[in-house]
Amino acid sequence: MQNHQQEPSEWKQRFLAPKILWVPPVSAKPGVVYVLKSDRESQRYAWHVATGKFTLITIGPGGPYATLSPDGRYLYYLRDQQGNEIGHFVRRSIDGGDEQDITPDLPPYATFGLTISSEGTLICLTTADSQGFTVYIIDIDFQGELSSPRLLHRGHYALYKPVLAAQGEIVVMATREYSRQRNWSLLALKTADASYLANLHDGAEWSYEPVSFSPLNGDTRVLAKTNRTGDVRPLLWNPCTGQRQELLLSELAGDVEPLTWSYDGRQILLCHVHQAIQHLYVYSLTTHQLRRLQHPGGTFNMAYPTLQQTFVTQWTDAQHPPQLLAISENGDMWQTILAGEKIEAPCRPWKSVTFASSDGQQIQGWLSTPEATGPFPVIIELHGGPDVVVTEHFSPTSQFWTDHGFAYLTINYRGSTTFGKAFEEQITGNVGHWEVEDIVAARNWLVAENIAYPDQIFLTGWSYGGYLTLLALGTYPDLWAGGMACAAIADWALAYEETSPSLKSGRAMRFGGTPQENPEAYVRSAPLTYAEQVNAPILIVQGRHDTRTPPGSIEHYEAKMRALGKSIKVIWFDGGHYSLRADIKRFMAHQEVLFDFAQRIIAGEVLL
Repeated sequence: MQNHQQEPSEWKQRFLAPKILWVPPVSAKPGVVYVLKSDRESQRYAWHVATGKFTLITIGPGGPYATLSPDGRYLYYLRDQQGNEIGHFVRRSIDGGDEQDITPDLPPYATFGLTISSEGTLICLTTADSQGFTVYIIDIDFQGELSSPRLLHRGHYALYKPVLAAQGEIVVMATREYSRQRNWSLLALKTADASYLANLHDGAEWSYEPVSFSPLNGDTRVLAKTNRTGDVRPLLWNPCTGQRQELLLSELAGDVEPLTWSYDGRQILLCHVHQAIQHLYVYSLTTHQLRRLQHPGGTFNMAYPTLQQTFVTQWTDAQHPPQLLAISENGDMWQTILAGEKIEAPCRPWKSVTFASSDGQQIQGWLSTPEATGPFPVIIELHGGPDVVVTEHFSPTSQFWTDHGFAYLTINYRGSTTFGKAFEEQITGNVGHWEVEDIVAARNWLVAENIAYPDQIFLTGWSYGGYLTLLALGTYPDLWAGGMACAAIADWALAYEETSPSLKSGRAMRFGGTPQENPEAYVRSAPLTYAEQVNAPILIVQGRHDTRTPPGSIEHYEAKMRALGKSIKVIWFDGGHYSLRADIKRFMAHQEVLFDFAQRIIAGEVLL
């Protein structure tokens, strides 16, 4: 292998660079921004535009959910134990002070998050436990004091993503009450007395998810999305009148995700995603015209409108860490309004590629290579989910591998979103099969294109990507040099019993039932089933307190692999699903461990 290694200080710049996570729309303190200071654990800072001052507003390894109050006074976030994502929501003043538990009398819970009405008068949160899902309402008085939580709704089916009308009088949430599949319908309730208002569903085949209410007081239209056409499209629904308006936008191929309303409620910002490439559009609700906006290529996450007729959005691409852009509503101007420190280390670009899988289905991926001419050793990184999509974004890990002489490929395998409903749902009932077929096709394409040495192709991934790494190593054992699985699952049946209550119903739907109802599907999809066939060395990194990919299945997998005399090493860390990636310094050390593992295999060392 050619030596392309840079000095450690260069690749570490990318990991250590502060990332602009998000600027929420706050009225009292405009310009309060989340910044991840990457020399610490997952801390959040408030950035005050007028003074340029950063203020630490969380301390310790809190959970992944965080919401800033509309008045800019408080940050709400989940305080869990050791990263297990089970705990209580707390709030802390932007100006400092102690945490306040907002649900002190409830037992610890898993959650899908918390939302606050734009007027700042109401909090809505979902909790999950072994008995099902519960939605609570908390009133906020004019001084910012909180009431005790009051029960709004409870059910055995999943409840997700509640959104509140501007004054908090109505809540709309996604529910699986009407579907045995992984699709959602909409349920609207009155928050004053928890009474039923309306629902929106067209049978189990189609899905509806809420995005946000109109920003105008008294306007009860909800911006939502649906897959009724086979691709995601925007939808307007008024639960008070039953009226709905679907925006078909037939001139756009692929998914069209609604992001937000304009400040005056007359336009909608849309994100068009086709073959994992994004473009922003504005749709006028008065003229019904669609207008493409001018902006750089890359990935846009979240957005909010301003009084200045712009949308503020987080943007990133392969060579730029996340930063904030302001894009004009008329589409003729964009500018950077907040970026992190400039990174001196050069970054390699990503290139969109496609190839055919075993059944002819075209699969899209992102390729990055060193400056030298191939072939190279190759890292195939598999995303988690699986129901997400990888778009072009800043990835210190991909840059790390190309710095060190590896080509890097990440693919949107079957089950990924934005490639159509059929593409996403093809894995249901046969988990792992088509995903691995697509991974094998990626490997074959890399070899045919002279990008990869055939005997130096490694698999890696987090969460569902870690699971696929282990499954591919067992089902196609002769194709890989090694596998590096992080936060993985090796036995779906055991993982189902140990996983968070908030995830069980969705996983059962993916498998066509629980492990008791459809045991064959769980056995067929488990890497544990194929342990005897594994030939390549395996490195697994797993958290002891992970409730998404619990440790039990990896303990069983390690024991079986060792009994079979296979080459496996498991590194355990004291944390949950997000803990290692949230601690940047520990994550950089983890990256060096993965590199050392791959280097030793390439050097021909025998790893046991």
